[in-house]
Amino acid sequence: MKKVERINIIMRYINNRAHFTISEIMQEFNISRSTAIRDIREIEAMGMPLVAEVGRDGGYFVMHNSVLPDVRFTDNEVKALFIAFMATRNQQLPYLKSRQSLAEKLLGLISKNQQDDLVLLNQILLFEGTNPHNPDLLDLSDLPHPMLEELIQILLLDRYLLITINEENVIKSYPIYLLHLYREKSLWMIEGFDLNEEKKQIFPVDDLTNVIPYPTKKRLSKKRILEKLSKQEEVINLVLELGPKAIAQFRKYHPLNVSISYTNPYQATAILKTFINVHKPEELAEITNWLLFLGGDIKVREMPEEVLEGLQERLGLYCQ
Repeated sequence: MKKVERINIIMRYINNRAHFTISEIMQEFNISRSTAIRDIREIEAMGMPLVAEVGRDGGYFVMHNSVLPDVRFTDNEVKALFIAFMATRNQQLPYLKSRQSLAEKLLGLISKNQQDDLVLLNQILLFEGTNPHNPDLLDLSDLPHPMLEELIQILLLDRYLLITINEENVIKSYPIYLLHLYREKSLWMIEGFDLNEEKKQIFPVDDLTNVIPYPTKKRLSKKRILEKLSKQEEVINLVLELGPKAIAQFRKYHPLNVSISYTNPYQATAILKTFINVHKPEELAEITNWLLFLGGDIKVREMPEEVLEGLQERLGLYCQ
């Protein structure tokens, strides 16, 4: 590890701790005592307000109410940040305008040589969903739903929400405890525990028209919610064995709530176990399409009859 990179990491290590010793630095970064002392002295010279403690268990702590110095980025760290922005542009992510200003600040902080490298990377690298004729890092197309950022701001303070949904031009309100906010197939979804129905429900963010905190008096405790969810655990009804080709397809795309367990050290075979709600036509059609996407490198251990019938029907259409 280069010295500048090591010192940057040590500074982050120190920032996250109220107290540290030279021995801890030596052990954490596998360096000698003399090197650790030199690095700490250099960090002090950069302006980090360290206070030394004397005694047998002495060490250092960062002085409170002090402004910490800027952490410098290595060339590879700058490239990693830039490529992360590139890979996630045009994906309807929240805070897109803030991402734009952040990218502009990053470009303004680095050297001319580093900027030239990033310009070249921006010309060469293309990711899924990128328009090759307009590969601009700061493109503001594909803005997310305007309620997404408002929803995030509220749920950071309170996960008990009253959400208003427009369901086919019918306005409905649901009191929920938000479990997850996730993105699947380019759509943002709310997974919440419905406090009235006392069950898990999924709501598209695109249908969201309003969100406010839910009144405290009407809330169910988080402990009680988790207890009810554990009792409603869905029974596994789809079990598949996946070969290497099916695993490769799985890695390209799989539903958010579906995972696999590898059955050998080389990750060449795996077991897939999940629950399919056969009473939801949309979910049934989606899982049928996805199983066809996985291909023929699978063995069925257990499968609902409705899913099997759907596969046979689709395969029959292909054979006609």
